[in-house]
Amino acid sequence: MHNLKFNFYLLGQKGYQVLKDVFESFSASIFNKVIIGRDKNIDNDFSDEMRIFCESNKISFIFRNDVVKNSEIYSEYKFAIGWKWMINNPINLIVIHDSLLPKYRGFSPLVNSLINGEKYIGVTGLLANDSYDSGDIIHQEKLKIKYPIKIQQAIEKIAPLYSKCVLKIIQDLLNDSLKSIPQNHSEATYSIWRDEEDYFINWTDNATKVIRTIDALGFPYSGAKSIIKNKVIVIHDAIEVEDLEIEARNEHIGKVIRFENNKPIVICGKGLIKIILMTYNNQLFQLETFRTRFKNLNDYSI
Repeated sequence: MHNLKFNFYLLGQKGYQVLKDVFESFSASIFNKVIIGRDKNIDNDFSDEMRIFCESNKISFIFRNDVVKNSEIYSEYKFAIGWKWMINNPINLIVIHDSLLPKYRGFSPLVNSLINGEKYIGVTGLLANDSYDSGDIIHQEKLKIKYPIKIQQAIEKIAPLYSKCVLKIIQDLLNDSLKSIPQNHSEATYSIWRDEEDYFINWTDNATKVIRTIDALGFPYSGAKSIIKNKVIVIHDAIEVEDLEIEARNEHIGKVIRFENNKPIVICGKGLIKIILMTYNNQLFQLETFRTRFKNLNDYSI
């Protein structure tokens, strides 16, 4: 059995979960260095939790922004969990990617999987190469989900799969029994990076997809957005309700058709949704009239 030490490039709740579980299974001696990432786009990136955990357990760590540009923290093997930045030397770099590759290579795979209504979510451990997420697969873990599901719930469900994958790979490396298989590149799909524009709801989508979008972009992300009278509203919670036959539907997409228990019901490209909770400038927001239209991004300049 090899006496290996590993670098861990960690970001977010999934990275924190792996840090704790690897320590629990192998102790601090397995760590060469933990590199902690920060993400200003989520409410809690778990960077402080990781720092405190490393300090409490005498694990050597450094924040990503403190690493000297183009320098390398040497380790024979390294893991990247939730990481979204380039790592200088991809040799013996093992990436844990939150999709079942070769589907959803790229960025925000879990968010995009939920919006698309995938029945299974999972993680893949793969060897990094020069083309992102196309390296040989070492190990996969998956689980079946039911909708509706919030992104935070999905993260909590998938986080243990990261640990299972990493622990299996570490054990294989220590036993000198690591194996990998090439991906079937003909089955590859690509998950594209998301920016502020992608947080706005497309009301021409069907109601089911609108609900999945709202749920997938919620906490710890900044939330699904829409526009009312030039105000950017964040919609946190909504449900699909029974559809009605709308005359000239395409002319009325985004309009409130009525209220139910003081909650607005909005016309989608197909189907209706009832908005349960929305905010403006982090304050609870309620409509005062049903003569309101929720608008798409192209009706507002961000």
